[in-house]
Amino acid sequence: MRADYVIVGAGSAGCAIAYRLAEAGKSVLVLEHGGTDAGPFIQMPGALSFPMNMARYDWGYRSDPEPHLGGRRLACPRGKVIGGSSSINGMVYVRGHARDFDHWAEQGADGWAYADVLPYFKRMENWDDGGHGGDPAWRGTDGPLHVTRGARENPLVRAFVEAGVQAGFGETRDYNGERQEGVGPFEMTVKGGRRWSAANAYLKPALRRPNCDLIRAFVRRVVIREGRAVGVEIARGGRVETVEAGEEVILAASAINSPKVLMLSGVGPAGHLAEHGIPLVADRPGVGANLQDHLEVYVQQAASQPVSLFRYWNLLGKGYVGARWLLTRTGPGASNQFESCGFVRSRAGVDYPDVQFHFLPIAVRYDGQAAAEGHGFQIHTGPMRSESRGRVRLTSADPEAAPSILFNYMSCESDWRDFRTAIRLAREIIAQPAFDPYRGHEIQPGEAAQSDAEIDAFVREHAESAYHPCGTARMGRRSDPDAVVDPECRVIGVAGLRLADSSIFPRITNGNLNAPSIMVGEKAADHILGRAPLSPLNAQPWIHPEWRTAQR
Repeated sequence: MRADYVIVGAGSAGCAIAYRLAEAGKSVLVLEHGGTDAGPFIQMPGALSFPMNMARYDWGYRSDPEPHLGGRRLACPRGKVIGGSSSINGMVYVRGHARDFDHWAEQGADGWAYADVLPYFKRMENWDDGGHGGDPAWRGTDGPLHVTRGARENPLVRAFVEAGVQAGFGETRDYNGERQEGVGPFEMTVKGGRRWSAANAYLKPALRRPNCDLIRAFVRRVVIREGRAVGVEIARGGRVETVEAGEEVILAASAINSPKVLMLSGVGPAGHLAEHGIPLVADRPGVGANLQDHLEVYVQQAASQPVSLFRYWNLLGKGYVGARWLLTRTGPGASNQFESCGFVRSRAGVDYPDVQFHFLPIAVRYDGQAAAEGHGFQIHTGPMRSESRGRVRLTSADPEAAPSILFNYMSCESDWRDFRTAIRLAREIIAQPAFDPYRGHEIQPGEAAQSDAEIDAFVREHAESAYHPCGTARMGRRSDPDAVVDPECRVIGVAGLRLADSSIFPRITNGNLNAPSIMVGEKAADHILGRAPLSPLNAQPWIHPEWRTAQR
């Protein structure tokens, strides 16, 4: 019950940190409330809608009623299993745009500009483009995290890229390389047809070392004595115990649970902690503030030919997909089916993409409910850099109580403007000649929804989280009163305590958050070990030469 380093949370960042610290010979204890990731529901990429909707693997959080979305409470899944959310996510691999990280540095995250983080993305990757073209000079090929591309055999997947080019968006061979902007093949964290979560990539190899252990327990708070974190209070088997940290405690419990644990430990907004009778250790108003996420809708289209994945949407079809995957790790079950994507700019004057498209060759919801219409396809879309900010707060001093989560979605007029644009751009792609052989009627929003007011009503009723919460303990300079961690991931105001997960993002990155969350773990590990960071790489990303005057 004692180690040099105690890591709270076996998620994307925590697993990477455990691996690097254990590799360096440090003794490591990882605390995780969730259990095993064994079984086909997690390991089979094509079954991704299951673990996200299973209480066994998910904390089951929901937002407070969202005032700008008609009072709806939106699902906010967080992984409660080894691998954390990387074990229940859609396996989509997006680093983010170079400008995202340059913005972090401008906001006070010194040493986190794109030139600084690119070496860490390369270190963590084991990238295989499958012969589909890419930017090898920008990619890593011997890291723990396997990144691959789907087979892209479905004609709808190829039609999407062709249509995007016809619409004038340009093609990118590798959105994780030099050029993000455009349409092209999607990448996923899959190896040999199996989900390659942070648990498979990092934690399991770390646990094979004698100096790394995993304890299944519920974390109640960090134990802080005389301004220093000395351990973690846990509950297991009906007893409350303390795990001691000889060097440091590292929080990596998600953008929801990390600020919750900090506040329960006395680190947070003084007034809020006083309301719950929690003794103040460090007054950090930024704890739980600055909550950001990606919100999205599906533009769904019926298919005029039976070419979508709907042909497997029956007992026999699912049996075939499952059996083939179990026996050979191939077929539809070996892919997350997000095999084409797009990153575009919403208007002239925006210097890098602010709208993302996920293309899926079936009309289906995240909860696995297929459209009653039958064959179809859909484009998930929404703005990448919403100006809306929410917050995470305690509902009680009882560690077992779920936190209050308010994303405050769509609270800025710019969000509505950008959403209308995203939906119209998705429709424009679907209207291109490449989709002529397959295009049926529009399922949703439906052809009748054309005006701003009609599109706004659709967004209000149907927008869902893309499950990318971040920013609730943002990184900045120690002199910044709203920063929670400094650029070495040290919690400001408490010695011996670090925080490294998507909580520390000053601003949300372009695309899905798993890749930058793992990168944060990789880079934090070097800071924890006192090592000089990897040498910066001055690779210049592609920016549209006419971005000031042209939308595409």
